[in-house]
Amino acid sequence: MKSLVLPEIEAYAEAHSMDESDVCKRLREETYRTMDVPQMVVGPLEGAFLKMMTRVTQATRVLEIGTFTGYSALCFAEALPADGQVVTCDIDVESTAFAQRYFHESPHGRKIEVKCGPALDTLQTLSGPFDLIFIDADKENYVQYYQRAMELLTNRGVILIDNVLWNGDVLQTSSVDESTAAIQELNRVVHADSRVSAVLMTIRDGVLVITPQSS
Repeated sequence: MKSLVLPEIEAYAEAHSMDESDVCKRLREETYRTMDVPQMVVGPLEGAFLKMMTRVTQATRVLEIGTFTGYSALCFAEALPADGQVVTCDIDVESTAFAQRYFHESPHGRKIEVKCGPALDTLQTLSGPFDLIFIDADKENYVQYYQRAMELLTNRGVILIDNVLWNGDVLQTSSVDESTAAIQELNRVVHADSRVSAVLMTIRDGVLVITPQSS
């Protein structure tokens, strides 16, 4: 993943944000040692942002689409109240098994429920409402994930969508690959959706923050 922010600025921001937990740090370090695409882990700065959003929204129920090795799910769980719940979905058996090892090590892991299988299928089995929904999975289905998230979201909730700058490739206007085209379409769909207000944040690889319009 390209760095869209100077590494020194990223490090400064991390150093002046809330601390990463020991469990998250060890999870992140093992991810980078052992996984083929470790850059998929959200990392300390975005993890701190996810924790802050959990607290600001006073969330008690979080839905995550895309578990990978579990870093972001743990961030949500650490910020939730004792009776909070994270439902996290992923299709990869190996990475979710990795994640669950660390969930078992954390006192907050009991708040996390892992659902393994195609996310579009899993989403049809879930009942809302969720206070906070984080989308960070296969890009080709981003629009469908967003549409289902809107059905599951509480009317005061927030949707967060990761990788919406896609290494800067969203600026391309021709010969784009399928993933880039899907993210460009997602950004257009959200921007044109009169039901919501949205801001695209330049955190790491871009995070889209979406809230329903007040009625």
